[in-house]
Amino acid sequence: MNRFYIEADLSVNTDTLLTESVFHHWVRVLRAQVNDCAIFFNGQGGEYQVTLQEINKKNATVSIDQFNPVDRTPAFKAILGQVMSKGDRMDYAIQKATELGVSKIQLLTSERCEMRLKYDRDQKKIDHWQSIAIAACEQCGMNRVPEILPPVSLNEWINTATLPNTKLVLAPEKEQQNVLKNAQSELALLIGPEGGLSENEIIAANNKGFINWCIGERVLRTETAPVVALSILNYRFLSELEL
Repeated sequence: MNRFYIEADLSVNTDTLLTESVFHHWVRVLRAQVNDCAIFFNGQGGEYQVTLQEINKKNATVSIDQFNPVDRTPAFKAILGQVMSKGDRMDYAIQKATELGVSKIQLLTSERCEMRLKYDRDQKKIDHWQSIAIAACEQCGMNRVPEILPPVSLNEWINTATLPNTKLVLAPEKEQQNVLKNAQSELALLIGPEGGLSENEIIAANNKGFINWCIGERVLRTETAPVVALSILNYRFLSELEL
């Protein structure tokens, strides 16, 4: 059954109009017909089964039939600080991080950052990345969409007072033992750009409580690193629940 994110208040036994984006995707692109069913979620938890009741030229109405409180978020809450990269690499990183259950993605700039967002292009690019996160949630079954936060400098972010107590920075060739042994379920994960973080940036992160995390002997690409790190965290905290 098709799943769609909709920015609307939803309540069982009521009718609601489709938003423009859902109308375009479901009715125009997928050519949905009256009495077709779908799953809606609005990011507030759970999901709703709906039935298409009426289709007009520019909008359509659905009935909200059932609510399912299912929550597919992982057993940990991770904020990903990702230094921006160009092209499809950033799209891929956001898509896969969303599928693996990241709670927020903080866009970062650094010494070796490949891109700088400027003026009116800023919000367009952020909106593009947010739409990728939404589409990933629709595909994978997540009902809570991670927020894509506007870019800040790496230095500003590591000095944020509200970061979780567990903070990890991916740092090749700086292996430490038992990095995840005492990791708490709320954590921050810092990943650098192509070319990596500079030595000074790693030291600055260490000084703010970030623990170096070297994943194996290979140097991962900036878009691969969050996939591997979040996969390990999923296994780490899932295994803890099963014990």
